[in-house]
Amino acid sequence: MTYKYQITGVALVSILAACSSVEERELASGSFEYTQEQPGQRINIPEDIDSPTFSDSYKLPDIGAAAPRDTVGKDLSVLSPSLVLPVVAGSHIEEGSKIARVWFDQTNDNERLEVTIWKQLLSFIEEQGIGIQEMDEENFRLVTDWIVYDESTENSWYTWNGSQRVESKRFEFKIDKKPHGRTASLSANLVAYKEKKSPESPETFIPKDQRRYEVNVLNQVVAHYEFNSRVQNVKRFRQIRQGLKTELGFDADGEPAFIVDADYDIAWPRLQLVLKKLGFDVKDLDKSSGMLFTSYSDGESSWWSNIWSSESGDLPIEADEYRIKVLDVGSKTSITFMDEESNPFPANKLTDLFGPFSENMSDDNLDI
Repeated sequence: MTYKYQITGVALVSILAACSSVEERELASGSFEYTQEQPGQRINIPEDIDSPTFSDSYKLPDIGAAAPRDTVGKDLSVLSPSLVLPVVAGSHIEEGSKIARVWFDQTNDNERLEVTIWKQLLSFIEEQGIGIQEMDEENFRLVTDWIVYDESTENSWYTWNGSQRVESKRFEFKIDKKPHGRTASLSANLVAYKEKKSPESPETFIPKDQRRYEVNVLNQVVAHYEFNSRVQNVKRFRQIRQGLKTELGFDADGEPAFIVDADYDIAWPRLQLVLKKLGFDVKDLDKSSGMLFTSYSDGESSWWSNIWSSESGDLPIEADEYRIKVLDVGSKTSITFMDEESNPFPANKLTDLFGPFSENMSDDNLDI
């Protein structure tokens, strides 16, 4: 029976917690009688009595000239400050900034950073079913239509508040980039607000906490961005692990090359796995130029390399230094093998290498 009462008590607390409206949860608990109190007066000490020592240790500081003097009692929100959460890889915030803004650094060279952020913003707007009032794609600026929150729709049979509060907000989103183009920011600004506590009450057009609304909507966009990034990374990893079809062909310079049926960002990491599997040691690389500097061992100089690469020593090439050029050719990628002097392999030499290379490139779940 004891457990039954405990469970009932927890359920009752949960129901009571659900009874409070969003507006009520922003208020301090208890009464607000303190707002009627008048400032105390300093004790008057008769002249013929020694004055006690007074301390200013607990003296309240003077109110600043710009401080809202009427923000007390039910007009004072007790919620903790809202913080911008830079959860996307390469994102950060400016400490001390009062603007709801998050900065992003370029981590993917497939497209301009501001374009990537803009696409994620539009994806969020579409997913949430938010209307657009203004959109300037050239300057990366967007103003939403009214985003309406009707608290009455949150009422359930077990709630007792019966709140009919309706809150509407419109936001401006802007993307700004730094001159070097590899860092850009997304900011949110509340441009319009209105609230009705009931159908009969007048509308209020001044929000209690503008920054909170701006930070909350910005964090929603950033969380959407981060989720999509993780999904894309998972898809990309799976594509890298899957086998890729390879054929003989020519690169953009007309030199004999392997043509891989995958875009550059998939073929580039996949090639490094294949090279390691074949016994190549990648000594240096530059993705922006598509160059890899490698050395190939015939398998006799190191028993350790044979543990990790069963194919080592099976290639029809000598142990030497080699360069490999990788180029983006639309939806496919060309891979050109060259000697240490950057002379491309002739067609017959590349053909001899095609068998083991294409076999490893097409192997599903390639691992080292």
